[in-house]
Amino acid sequence: MTTPHTIAVLGLGRMGEAIATRLATQGWDVVGWTRSGRTSGAVKTTGDPNDAVAKADFVLLALFDGPACQQVLDDVRGSLRTDTMVLNTSTIAPAEASKLSRQLGPAYVHAPVLGSVPAAAAGTLQILAAAYQDALDRVRPVLEALGTIRHVDDAATAAALKLIANNSLAGAVLALRDSLRQADALDLTRAQVLDVLELGQLGGLVARKRPFLADQPGAVMAEFTIGALAKDMALLAAASNTPLRSAAGLADTPAAPEADIAVAATVPAAEDAVLEPLRAYIRGHSTGDPTHFSDAFLPTAHIEGLRDGAFVSWRLDEYCALFQGRPAPDEPTRSRRIDAIDVHGTVATATMTLSHGADTFTDIFLLVRTDDSWRIANKAYHRHS
Repeated sequence: MTTPHTIAVLGLGRMGEAIATRLATQGWDVVGWTRSGRTSGAVKTTGDPNDAVAKADFVLLALFDGPACQQVLDDVRGSLRTDTMVLNTSTIAPAEASKLSRQLGPAYVHAPVLGSVPAAAAGTLQILAAAYQDALDRVRPVLEALGTIRHVDDAATAAALKLIANNSLAGAVLALRDSLRQADALDLTRAQVLDVLELGQLGGLVARKRPFLADQPGAVMAEFTIGALAKDMALLAAASNTPLRSAAGLADTPAAPEADIAVAATVPAAEDAVLEPLRAYIRGHSTGDPTHFSDAFLPTAHIEGLRDGAFVSWRLDEYCALFQGRPAPDEPTRSRRIDAIDVHGTVATATMTLSHGADTFTDIFLLVRTDDSWRIANKAYHRHS
């Protein structure tokens, strides 16, 4: 590069600073700005984004969300030169990306990236770039300094694909959480479990995040935070209007939003208190003793489902009357398992599978916490014959 072009990087968080530093080391004239005012000093900065934008050939956004992108662009719109290109690497909603594209026209390139801080520093990001061909040709040297370009038809598609990619990451984090919880229940040592998990499908994630998974978070800095990934999953759920389990799973993680995503995988399983009414319910079935159901359910509970083709809604006393106080003759061959439980403050939902002879039941429970203990408020079931 014989004549360095000026790039204004607006947003110097973890990714923004890594991107700005990478571009500076590749010979670009970089000036950065961040709303917080906090910088590491790796690149030169200014306190006014308009100062950075006024001299820039390229403006690169590395901001937290769509509203931040809109606000910053509104603030600097008057300082943008007519020939300045705007590259947006932020993870935002498809509708937000389309709106920005319409506002800025051919000068806008929506370019969300796949990869975290190490990939940005090494110039190995995967970049989903949506732009007119002329615009893409102009920004290509900038993007190629950061990684590999994948041309996408439009801004909304690029934004949607980025959210889908992050959904797979959220799924991997939650799958790792399940593995660690099961390992804890089996009293396996964390180091032994991580050694084995590194050999499997989650190996890359486990290897990169091992300090966090081994409860040594102070050894490295967070690269991608729980708060950022939870935000992305909320955007995806809203954009697709389709249920997304990872959105709730991350949003309810009892950890600091600024913690690395790996910390979400180390959250302990539900406390025994919320499991106890479900275990009492299992004891009622295994023994045939209805007093266990009185321990499991609230007195006002109803048990509902289809029986012989007709809908039934039993009160607790009616349900208890179905049991004779002794195990079923085939009890040794029956089995029951708790499949899932999700706790949301003072309420919880749970799913259980019961294999009873020729029939399999799926039970869905609504639980509430009252007087510092949990009880089943209602149960609905489906019978698979």
